[in-house]
Amino acid sequence: MVIHIGERAERPDLVTRDPKEVFAWLFDEHARPIRSYLAGRVGADVADDLVAETFLIALRRRTTYDPQQATVRSWLYGIATNLLRNHARREERGFRLTAKAGAAEPTVENHDTLVADRVDAAAHMRTLSAAMAKLSEQDRDVLLLTSWAGLEPAEVADALGIPASTVRSRLHRLRTRLQTLLTNSAKDAAR
Repeated sequence: MVIHIGERAERPDLVTRDPKEVFAWLFDEHARPIRSYLAGRVGADVADDLVAETFLIALRRRTTYDPQQATVRSWLYGIATNLLRNHARREERGFRLTAKAGAAEPTVENHDTLVADRVDAAAHMRTLSAAMAKLSEQDRDVLLLTSWAGLEPAEVADALGIPASTVRSRLHRLRTRLQTLLTNSAKDAAR
């Protein structure tokens, strides 16, 4: 069953149609947003490689795509997310190193400098990095697929192979937890 929205198919038949035609359309339609999502997670250079690998895997595995189970968009994001998991250790290590670098900075005595440091974007990044490093890989995937890639909870569920209710509950829990971590961090920095 192929569902069309305008001229775009959300659940195309990837098996019986000409693979060149289908994957040219898939790449044109989905590569840019997937690259943006990946670049936000691992940087532009790695994102380019991961986008290419995502579509290569999709081409090779087109016979395993089931339009009854997921939209092609969520299927592609699922492939991209699995590739990201191969880079998760490096990402987590980077978060921890960034957080550590912020902790190594000396305390500033001057009040004006302290105020300026509070609004410094780098300080916020260190705080957010430390909070992100405390999340599990699965929680980071849910949060970043929603916030950076702009996927709806149902699409995140399809991409990760988990129930949509799990995605919604994780998002609620994650937002609450991150808000608490960031609030506590801001309080600690003010002391």
